[in-house]
Amino acid sequence: MRYALLAPPRDDFLGRLLAGLRGVLDLHGHQPTHADDPDLGLAIQVADPADPRPFRRQSRGTFVVTLMEGEPGDNLLQRAYPYLVRTLSNLLIYVTDQDGQRSLHFITPELGHYQVVYEARNEEAFFEEVYGRLRPLAQSRFVLDNVFEPDLPEELWQGNETTRALARAGRRLAALDLLPAPFPLEQYLSPRDLRHLKLLYGIGGLSYGNLSARHEGNTFWMSASGIDKSRMEVVGRDILLVKGYDPERQAMILSVPAGLEPRRVSVDAIEHWMIYREHPEVQAIIHVHAWMDGVPSTEVNYPCGTYELATSVAELVRRAPDPAAAVIGLKNHGLTITGRSLDDIFERIEGRIQRQVPMT
Repeated sequence: MRYALLAPPRDDFLGRLLAGLRGVLDLHGHQPTHADDPDLGLAIQVADPADPRPFRRQSRGTFVVTLMEGEPGDNLLQRAYPYLVRTLSNLLIYVTDQDGQRSLHFITPELGHYQVVYEARNEEAFFEEVYGRLRPLAQSRFVLDNVFEPDLPEELWQGNETTRALARAGRRLAALDLLPAPFPLEQYLSPRDLRHLKLLYGIGGLSYGNLSARHEGNTFWMSASGIDKSRMEVVGRDILLVKGYDPERQAMILSVPAGLEPRRVSVDAIEHWMIYREHPEVQAIIHVHAWMDGVPSTEVNYPCGTYELATSVAELVRRAPDPAAAVIGLKNHGLTITGRSLDDIFERIEGRIQRQVPMT
């Protein structure tokens, strides 16, 4: 992997952090390069909280990490998360200093928040731990492209009983307070940055959680990205039919009504596709940013929308005693729950869900 440090040398703690990251990246065989390298894999920048600016990556394959110093205290995730968005980063490392104890808070787009404590006496182990957190994230492969094929049969343009069941399930998730409000990107990004974000990732909004239900064969209906899941109404905009996955283009194939400008499907479509393809008995899947005790969990908090996260979840579903009734934890993220129907999933989880996801 090629990497670039997008900050001049400095003599403060962030400078020490940059130097240590350079050392551990070199130690593991990664090659330093410049910001304009089209094959840049990892870009590490420093941002000023008073004037946070984005690094305008040339490729969606570039993983951007922003380092920033901030104040410790309560509600740190809520205070730091807007900086992640405003810098268009894949990961924000928010550095705090409380009574001489420095901590690195890792903030992810999926509302993940975990920390690594700095120990000056054992810097080598510290930087190895930071590297161990960064590497699997930076080398993940996103499956974000959508290929829209206007071939949805006209009799499905107004939906069917399955899409109506998805709409009811979305309202039910909202009633259980399991759908955090979509993040207001437009309040934190300029029109130019919003255009850049959409150009790179096709993202027009950040919302959390998704749900799907099998249609025919391995095709399935799924909620769109960036929408209010409690108000899903229009086929092709709120709910989309996923037909398959194109590995060469790393893209999901969608069937949409002719003449409609569609929304993108949820970034977790690749994960749902893997599960439906392997387990015909699975008829529905719900993903929420919540937790349940005693569930098997992925070992690495891969970003949403990556092939690696999908593969990890699919492997745990495969190991479940009943793949059609699996509850899988996504580390520092939430739950993916399979069922024989959407109602079946709700019957199994109501009263057991914890809204707070443990962060490790």
